[in-house]
Amino acid sequence: MPALLFAAYFIAEIATLVLFGHLIGVFPTILLLIAGSAAGLILVRSQGRRVFEGFRRAARGEADPSTAVADGALVTVGAVLMFVPGLLTSLLGLVALAPFTRFLIRPVVAAFAARRLARVATAVGPFGYRNVVIDPDGEVIDATVVTEYYDDGQGEARRMIDPR
Repeated sequence: MPALLFAAYFIAEIATLVLFGHLIGVFPTILLLIAGSAAGLILVRSQGRRVFEGFRRAARGEADPSTAVADGALVTVGAVLMFVPGLLTSLLGLVALAPFTRFLIRPVVAAFAARRLARVATAVGPFGYRNVVIDPDGEVIDATVVTEYYDDGQGEARRMIDPR
């Protein structure tokens, strides 16, 4: 599956370069790639500083931590995409880095993170781990391990959990 995704990405990037090469010419396409990288570098630097300031404000209690975390994730993804060569990845990186588009994408990222972290919060609970495990299928397993043995293949089983 990863190889198929990489092949699809590669074909899409080549098709985009060929399309732009035919529409605006080869030299302007190369200049567009360079300009996109330069704009991305400038945005990574400025937005990185803004994200760190958002983390500081969230740590002081002046801002919502979920906003700072979502912005940090989007700036990180945008920075990674800016270093991958190609017009499509540069465009996606610029979308993730630009503050006005990040404002539009932030609720989607926050909702995704909340849905993924709900399982962890349910498993741990407000008072710490209480012998409840929620597997990825959503099934709740409530159990207490009394004894557990480890067999090393040498014929000697030893206790894994010390009864202390």
